[in-house]
Amino acid sequence: MRTDERVPAYGGGWLHRAGALRADAERLAALRADACATVLPLWRDRCLVTAEQMPVRLVGAEAARVLADGTQTVFLGVDDGAGVFAADLSARPEAEAVALAGAASTVDVRRLAGRLDPAEAAAQAYARGLLHWHRHQGWCGSCGARTTSRDGGHVRRCVGADCGRLLFPRIEPAIIVLVEAPGSPDRCLMARHAGAAEDAYSTLAGFVEVGESLEDAVRREMAEEAGITVTGLVYQGSQAWPFPAGLMVGFRATAASDDVRVDGVELLEARWFTRDELRARTAAGRPLGRIDSIDHHLLGSWLAEG
Repeated sequence: MRTDERVPAYGGGWLHRAGALRADAERLAALRADACATVLPLWRDRCLVTAEQMPVRLVGAEAARVLADGTQTVFLGVDDGAGVFAADLSARPEAEAVALAGAASTVDVRRLAGRLDPAEAAAQAYARGLLHWHRHQGWCGSCGARTTSRDGGHVRRCVGADCGRLLFPRIEPAIIVLVEAPGSPDRCLMARHAGAAEDAYSTLAGFVEVGESLEDAVRREMAEEAGITVTGLVYQGSQAWPFPAGLMVGFRATAASDDVRVDGVELLEARWFTRDELRARTAAGRPLGRIDSIDHHLLGSWLAEG
């Protein structure tokens, strides 16, 4: 797998997703039966890990055992010609799943941030998102009939006689914004969200609504949560956030005024920070957002500019 370490966590994985193979049942069966096939086992959204806290990868006979026992599996893609699959062991008790995978324990993939290379983190997040969707899409939202997996786990089909609706994994886009103050000195806006610990600040974010562009979502969310008007929106990058199905889209923007009025619901307080103040926070052991979030990437890039 190639990797690109310049992108935020859960991106930069270059596993060939091989979309053209998903509907090819014969080819998928051959990949599953191949001794080189790899299986990433998960249990209720958690990675199965070794004693060294590294994700388990099953190959050979171990992979074949999991692929053959009726466990929900999804085709993730091809790596060096071999099929890569994910298997959901959630129907078993945790101890049984751990034993089946030859693992030591289970752990949230986000706790492994910083330990996995980008390609491994991306593959684990990809697997987590797809398997979560399967567990929560067992019934058709239109007619209430059961759904079944097809196309390598990338589609579910309603079995209702008068329905047959095809269901696809959905992405929930959200914007995340580094807002700069107008004029000097250079400052950025950080806020403490409801439920966050005291003195825990991060950039502002929010979900995109139906019928709304990304840019409109930035302007609306900044106005609703912090009472600010923003201009000069510039796209900064995006991040897969399959917890369970997010896509974080990063922007920078400039506030028309440095007056801030938080909504008191989603945001409890907000304040402007200079680069020196942020550096002092990091020196004191306070992280710049989650280490695996594009929030961390946006703040780090801003700090590096001055």
